Formats: sequence, C-alpha cells, structure tokens
Amino acid sequence: MTKRARRRGDGELESDVLTTLWAADTALTPAEVSDALATDLAYTTIMTVLTRLWKKGLAERVQQGRGYAYRAIVSETELATQRLNDTLDTVTDRGSLLAGFVDSLSGDDQQRLRAILDRLEPT
Repeated sequence: MTKRARRRGDGELESDVLTTLWAADTALTPAEVSDALATDLAYTTIMTVLTRLWKKGLAERVQQGRGYAYRAIVSETELATQRLNDTLDTVTDRGSLLAGFVDSLSGDDQQRLRAILDRLEPT
C-alpha cells in the first residue's frame, strides 16, 4: 500500500513558502525552498507557487545563474494587515465586523489593542 501525501488546505502551501522566505537571510532558489520545506512536492509545484508570489507582489526574484532566486518583499505583519483590510472591504457594516473581531480577542489582546488605540488618540 502506498502512502498518500496529506492534502494541504487552500493557500497553505503558499503560506509555507512565504514562511520559508521570511526565515531566510538571502534569496532562495526553488530547490532551496523545497529542501527547507522537507517535502516531496515536485520542483515545478514549488516554482509555480514562487511565481505566483512574485506576480502578486509578495516576493521579488533575482537572476541567479539560468534561473531565479526569490525573496519576500512584504513582512508577515504587512501581509496580515493587508488581508485584514481586504476583509473589511468586503462588508458593508464595518463596525459590526470590528466589534465581532474585538469580542473574539483574548483579554490580553484586547488590552494590547486598547494601548495601541490610546497611543493613536490625538492629544
């Protein structure tokens, strides 16, 4: 009986590749990304994900020999912020979405948010 690879959820491989790029000190080739992921995915699969990240403006590619190496150009925080803003843009009642989000936060995270908002308050 052959062992079947676990199917990743939507966006999970892209997220794993971005995490690998964020952890690197330098641009990585598709082979280096594949090695870092310790996966048996085909080289072309990794190459496709890296190309998509480049086309989305999340990574840059630099010529390395006959191919390219890739480096993340947005931080994890910047990407998460962009995604939160994209989600806010999908609803008509932003206040309800924000209230629901804040209500779902732990007490510690609510205190962090309050401290941030207090810092932003005009004096």
